[in-house]
Amino acid sequence: MSERAPHARRRGPALGPKTARTAARAALGLALVSGCPATPAADAGHAEAAKSKPTPEPGSGPRDSAGPEFVAAPASGDVVEIVTRERERAAAEGRLLLVYVGASWCEPCEHFHAAVDDGTLDAAFPTLRLLEFDLDRDRDRLAAAGYSSRMIPLFVAPGPDGRAGPRRTEGGIKGPEAVEHLRPRLEALVRAATADQN
Repeated sequence: MSERAPHARRRGPALGPKTARTAARAALGLALVSGCPATPAADAGHAEAAKSKPTPEPGSGPRDSAGPEFVAAPASGDVVEIVTRERERAAAEGRLLLVYVGASWCEPCEHFHAAVDDGTLDAAFPTLRLLEFDLDRDRDRLAAAGYSSRMIPLFVAPGPDGRAGPRRTEGGIKGPEAVEHLRPRLEALVRAATADQN
């Protein structure tokens, strides 16, 4: 007589190996694509550890080299007025302005910042200017101007009136592939926003 190993009690239908693999891949895909929600995790302790270079202040003049650049939005003031002023300045300098919303606790945001700072994106976005807002500091005033989202980083092509236009992309994946995940969506947004301005 052979002894049978005791079996665990099943709580639902058994999944075959193929179904289990598909479910595992779907769960992993959701985890990777989820990016950063537009609210910080309970432990936002690495806010102080953000390692980004200081960003130029609005009106500080054009960047010396071609490539994307961040311009820090003022800590106060009407978003529509700030965006309108910066959009006009960018156009006068031959640059395209997008509104960028990120946070120090957002991993895809950190990867994107690093890629801008080290020149990785210079060839892809030679004339891009990003008016940078901090979600934690600016959430309410951004929402009043239509710049709200479920996920960050958020990139929005502003309308001529300074309010958020319909062209946008939001969210990203965590990890070292974050920038390559953002790049094609950002390229499409830049193409569409450029066409809108012409």
